[in-house]
Amino acid sequence: MSRILLGVDTGGTFTDFVCWRNGELRIHKVLSTPAAPEQAILTGMADLELLSDEVLAELLVVHGSTVATNAVLEGKGVRTAFITNRGLADLLTIGRQARAALYDLQPPAEAPPVAPELCLQTGGRLAADGGEIEPLSRADLESLQRQLIALEPRAVAINLLFSYLDDRFERAIEAVVPRGVFVSRSSAVLPEFREYERGMTTWLNAYVGPLVRDYLAALSAELGVAHLSVMQSSGGTIAAAQAGSEAVHMLLSGPAGGLAGAQFTGRYARCERLLTFDMGGTSTDVALVDGELQLTNEGHIGRFPVATPMVDMHTIGAGGGSIASVDSGGLLQVGPESAGAAPGPACYGRGGQQATVTDANLVLGRLQPAAFLGGRMRLDLNAARDAMSRIAGKLDLTVEDAALGILRVANEHMAAALRVMSIQRGIDPRDLVLTSFGGAGGLHVCALAEALGMTQAMVPVHAGVLSALGMLAAPRARHLSQTCIDLLAGVTASQIEASMATLIARGRTALTEEGVKAADVRVERQVDLRYHGQSYFLKVAWNGDIDAAEQRFHALHETRYGHRLAQPVELVNVRVACRGPQGELVLEALKHGALPPVVDRVRVHGFQEPVPVYDRQRLAAGAPLWGPALITETVSTTWVAPDWQVRPDQVGNLVLARVAEAVNYGGDEGSDSGTEFESDIDAVSETGPGGT
Repeated sequence: MSRILLGVDTGGTFTDFVCWRNGELRIHKVLSTPAAPEQAILTGMADLELLSDEVLAELLVVHGSTVATNAVLEGKGVRTAFITNRGLADLLTIGRQARAALYDLQPPAEAPPVAPELCLQTGGRLAADGGEIEPLSRADLESLQRQLIALEPRAVAINLLFSYLDDRFERAIEAVVPRGVFVSRSSAVLPEFREYERGMTTWLNAYVGPLVRDYLAALSAELGVAHLSVMQSSGGTIAAAQAGSEAVHMLLSGPAGGLAGAQFTGRYARCERLLTFDMGGTSTDVALVDGELQLTNEGHIGRFPVATPMVDMHTIGAGGGSIASVDSGGLLQVGPESAGAAPGPACYGRGGQQATVTDANLVLGRLQPAAFLGGRMRLDLNAARDAMSRIAGKLDLTVEDAALGILRVANEHMAAALRVMSIQRGIDPRDLVLTSFGGAGGLHVCALAEALGMTQAMVPVHAGVLSALGMLAAPRARHLSQTCIDLLAGVTASQIEASMATLIARGRTALTEEGVKAADVRVERQVDLRYHGQSYFLKVAWNGDIDAAEQRFHALHETRYGHRLAQPVELVNVRVACRGPQGELVLEALKHGALPPVVDRVRVHGFQEPVPVYDRQRLAAGAPLWGPALITETVSTTWVAPDWQVRPDQVGNLVLARVAEAVNYGGDEGSDSGTEFESDIDAVSETGPGGT
């Protein structure tokens, strides 16, 4: 019996499942249980008949968890002590002295990340060159031990100055921490310069570490003999047994799965430069995929910086559950507050009274009551209209016009986020393919493409559960780094190679312990460079040639900032990414054929004639259809606006192009007349992406 794969993405509203078994995919959704996330997972697995001992023995579960994220955002981590050098107890409180709003001279007071009584100071101070300034004495260690026994923390974060050069003092402190207390060392979590970012990342790892460890241990116990892996923020997976000690790497677990899924399905469609938006029930995540996932070491979770590698994305509070309201000035507002899973949008019939984006789509006819979740959850149109009427009354509009207003406001929020990740970075969105996923994304893809002047878009196969799908496609991976500050002219290629070799050995060891064959580990290397005197750096690929790396840096700096300098170039960090082979998942080829039959015709606000409805499962590869149209599937709906043409590709991705003029609106049969667009659907191998 071949291994059974299950991707599980726990979101704020729904928990998504993608099961790959005997070459076939099954998808499923259940409402999330935020108080006990594992309950929704077990419910979905029971629905998919995956809890028998025979199945569990062959099951690999890859999980995207929100436990760490929610604990940070809600301030519900564990009691954590922070240990640093004398004089630096307020390091995490002072931070970079940056205000959230630059011109707000009276910002509201915020509680410090760590209470003063939990900030402990000690010796063991190093200089910037690694020399010893103050020793770590036996008295220091005994004092720390006494304080920790008295404070009774569940976790300890250790962050000494320049510990990335020499970690012996941090290790000595770790050795005297009382047994059973979770320990996070900065020299292990993030051996890089910048004591504030390193300290905050180390503290976050300790703050949520016990919660993640205990949650994964409990879930593993429930799953018995099944193998459990976890998605990391960088787009690779890690065994659950190791993930508990590296909880900070899971803060963008679910969104990273979505980007891995977009990258995977995009390769089938021969679309590798993607501007993505993942619109779920609570929020929308926007990112760029340029062949590979774009990572950053300057991410944030709430108000806290996180310097570990994570997918580079911009998140806003706009989702299907975003609540609409009218402010005191009579202006329509949408989000960031969300109705979540309980009570959810008014149309869920679970007690929600406020109008949401989902209610607006339902009122306008773009979402069909009987098609939601494949008919397993019928939406209440009357409840949606009642909620919408309260907004309409305040605006002196019809119910339908109020719904249109809600969609326009929500779309503008998302379009602004898309501009942040493209135009504001000097990237023309018209050169990219807008790729939508998440349960609500397909309803907005055409409007957002038009707002950015884009003419190509894609709704990946299984877009409503793409994060769960991406978890099955993602490789096992480790990202490692080390600060090595020196002028580039003062180091040799062999010195850089030696620093990287140490990191590569650690990465290979970690992956082989998870069952990856050493010969299958793929290594990517980078160096962080900057002009001497600069504070920030750029990452460039390393191929063993210092001169080539320097030229790449000059070119990238000029592209990013419009100029290059005559200053000496400085090496800051070396980085390696060790990855195992791609996941075992292969998408099934879609059969070629004619335009599928219209399964229904429905009234959509703004159109005189009924709009055709197509079943996505009955679409044929290469058969075109035109908007306006609705394409329904079990976990999502795609609204094809007028002037847009759709061609399913070889595996069922919906490849959309804006045509010069609307053709065959609402007709029963397609036609190849009208403006065409380039398509490589016949060039994709049936065995996987990247075929020729």
